[in-house]
Amino acid sequence: QVQLVESGGGLVQAGGSLRLSCAASGSTTRINNMGWYRQAPGKSREFVAIITSGGSTNYADSVKGRFTMSRDNARNTVYLQMNSLKPEDTAIYLCTYNNNRGAYWGQGTQVTVSS
Repeated sequence: QVQLVESGGGLVQAGGSLRLSCAASGSTTRINNMGWYRQAPGKSREFVAIITSGGSTNYADSVKGRFTMSRDNARNTVYLQMNSLKPEDTAIYLCTYNNNRGAYWGQGTQVTVSS
């Protein structure tokens, strides 16, 4: 099993920034992908960003140019730097970890962007 703990969410005004963190522990492996999804009230969960263990990234069109995902493999931690936040970015942000043993999800951290 892999445990994920997210942190860094909060309330911010439109145009502001937040940095989310997700730390993985337990049965982690060297080869893995870690990602961020988000779910707003009344909406389905949507992909935000993903990073491979090699550092390659991919982003949803809605966040490209505003969000940057990075990782520290020594700490099994990924980060999501979110700039130029918009009210429509308001959601619970969930971290995911994927390896050859399965897919794991964190509990999520709330991000609220006020207009």
